[in-house]
Amino acid sequence: MPVRLEDVLNHPTVTAADPVVRAAAVVVSQTQLRWIHSSEVLDIASLLGGGELLLTGGQALALASDERRTGYVRDLAERGVAALAVETGSVLPSIPSSMISAAEEAGLPLIELRRVVPFVTVMEAINSQLVSQSAAQLQQADQASHAMAVELAHGGSLDRILEVLAAATGSEVVLTSTAGVTLASAEPNGHLDKRESPLNVDDAGDHSTPVHVEVPVRGIPSARLSLFVRGEADVNLARIAGSRSVDILALALLQRMPPGLKEMAGAALIRAIDSGKQNWRLQELAPAAGIPVTAGVVAVVVRSPASKQLRKDVEHLLDPGGQHGASYADNAELLALGVLRSGNAQNERQKILDGLQSLEVPEGTVSAVGPIASGISSAPWSLSEARLTLELAAGVGQARLGATAPGRVLDAQAFAVERLAVQSMDEALRRDFVNQQLAAVLEHDAQRQSKLVETLRVWLDSGCNTAQAARELHVERQSMHQRLQRIFSLCGGDPRGTGRLPALHLATRLAVLQPK
Repeated sequence: MPVRLEDVLNHPTVTAADPVVRAAAVVVSQTQLRWIHSSEVLDIASLLGGGELLLTGGQALALASDERRTGYVRDLAERGVAALAVETGSVLPSIPSSMISAAEEAGLPLIELRRVVPFVTVMEAINSQLVSQSAAQLQQADQASHAMAVELAHGGSLDRILEVLAAATGSEVVLTSTAGVTLASAEPNGHLDKRESPLNVDDAGDHSTPVHVEVPVRGIPSARLSLFVRGEADVNLARIAGSRSVDILALALLQRMPPGLKEMAGAALIRAIDSGKQNWRLQELAPAAGIPVTAGVVAVVVRSPASKQLRKDVEHLLDPGGQHGASYADNAELLALGVLRSGNAQNERQKILDGLQSLEVPEGTVSAVGPIASGISSAPWSLSEARLTLELAAGVGQARLGATAPGRVLDAQAFAVERLAVQSMDEALRRDFVNQQLAAVLEHDAQRQSKLVETLRVWLDSGCNTAQAARELHVERQSMHQRLQRIFSLCGGDPRGTGRLPALHLATRLAVLQPK
């Protein structure tokens, strides 16, 4: 029988701590434990495997901010930790109400230990039971894995292979692709037609405990195995059996429906670039995706309510031949990587900008193309600069930058000054520099509701071309001349032919970044 949280709370080594459940009490009787662990480290979640009762003395929590405490609770819940027990006393008199609320919201049992007990005594007593249980679970999981291998060897379908796993674990089992498409599914009492399986496996089963296992094929994330453990079934058995079945399912995927490894590698490469994985991982994935590690690349970010629908169009635009490039769509954001193959990288990049601009996109779509990265190792930088460009454009608004209308494509290189400024200068330093150059012009705009700073910026952006600036601002040429004369009188004369021109230009670009 599984060891449950309720049983542990009634164990003599724990009752000595005078435990009280402060959050998610309704799930205590159903919560199963895999292990008991103690730690004062607040960043422990990533090191846990799920199913643990975590004991903490509260010293680190007492010194942490309220935001850090609630984040700690949410991280543990997201990791699948079974419960958190916090010892209170002189250091931490009580569990903060924010932690209790966060735990209740996340469904994580939160227990207050009101007396001091040696954690090592608790762990030795309970973990010895859990070790015995784990040995039995491993044996059962190996038996299930062997039966699945037999089904695979005899040509059984993916659904039939999953039926073996479902029967062994008492779980509904669903195998989905990385795109969220259901590949196969089964119930403990027989096959579950994939057409009837839940569209969102994260929401399946109101009275079940989910266990998710990633299924890689040749090192590339290719599918996700989800086990929804029902009723009294053993969650830890499902977790172990699911992990044991990964290699068999990978073989089944290769035999029955060989996945496009290049496409999967491309998606994995984009995710690795986005998550800031180590360079060796990028070097490993790029060749599998058909991308030379030394090639010049640019990152593209598309934010749209139809990002997944736009994926194919963007892929074709980046690589009409279908030999290079990679993309990944998630929620309302599409990330893509374009490979610059010709000798003129800037021309290739401009073609990407023009092509994105020509796409038919729904309202609310905005895209950005990052700067050229010299090799796959620099791709994360291009992606971060494209994202920063979108953030800058969103922060200052359409009227102030004139390039953020829905469907417009933003060029990160056109925002090079703004990107450098926000990364190298804090807000106060930027504000002081703008005031040093434009104080009189800014004051004029504030008092008379004029737009002289914008006029100066557009004129300088145009290369001091008065006629072009007038067209962009939709004013008569004579009015433009009058505005310029007024600006020159406020900022110390015509800056053309002087060393003041670059400083004024920089100040006008930074002025739009200042909060109003």
